[in-house]
Amino acid sequence: MNVKVYGFTHSPWVQAVLLALYDKELEYDLYVRPPYEVFKKWGVYMPAVSLNEEPWEIESTQILTKLGYKSIFADELKAANNSWQGVLHRTDNPFRFFLNFARGGQISGSLINNTVTNFLLSFVAFYMFMLINIGKWTLKQKEPDDFGDQFLYWENILYASKCPFIDGEKPGTRDFILFGVVQCHSSIPVPAIDALLNDERLKNLRRWILTMQKRFQKYPYLYSVKYFGSDASQPKNAGIFQTGVFFIGLFIMVLLLPISIAAVLKLMSRVEDYRIKNF
Repeated sequence: MNVKVYGFTHSPWVQAVLLALYDKELEYDLYVRPPYEVFKKWGVYMPAVSLNEEPWEIESTQILTKLGYKSIFADELKAANNSWQGVLHRTDNPFRFFLNFARGGQISGSLINNTVTNFLLSFVAFYMFMLINIGKWTLKQKEPDDFGDQFLYWENILYASKCPFIDGEKPGTRDFILFGVVQCHSSIPVPAIDALLNDERLKNLRRWILTMQKRFQKYPYLYSVKYFGSDASQPKNAGIFQTGVFFIGLFIMVLLLPISIAAVLKLMSRVEDYRIKNF
């Protein structure tokens, strides 16, 4: 199967797709800047996936179904979205936010292609920074009293199950999506990480995280291993040169701030409201 994926590995939905592809032992080409046909239709929204040269798709749950995994029910998807509380804290420290994006830049392929990609990645990061901060101002999401509460739905499922994974003896759609959320929280640490590490109510969830890490120990985008003990390696970082290229691009974004903001707002207008509310 010929698979192309556009997306950045800080996204839980990108992670869910990549985990499923790894689980299926399917090779794929990963783009951290959107191909033209994706950018033309959806801007920098991610993930976008093309299977066997078919048109690009952006519904990650439907993509997982096409890969052979069971569909997820609406209440389960809502629970997965709820477990993303705290994501708005990713931009609390702007330098850390952009530094983590820079370190996650493209490191495979030719030097020229990597340089161009990481230069353009700065705009993707700027877009995400603006999206999150606009979300803070407009969505007015209430801060939870306890960030551990958002994971109790999954803790209860694991407690009642005798299987190692949420979907049974083998991981499935729910495992990939929730583990993607864990990777998102770990890529740029937010308060939810502290709950996952220390909340006494989440013992089965922590055991599940370790089980997932063991199964996917050769998967290259495990940000969670920094916080949860594992033999797996942490994701490779872009070198100093490519990190510098990213920040040069970001500096230009700032110099052209009115144009950059206008471009972000234009691209955001292509994304349906319900998608923005679930970021």
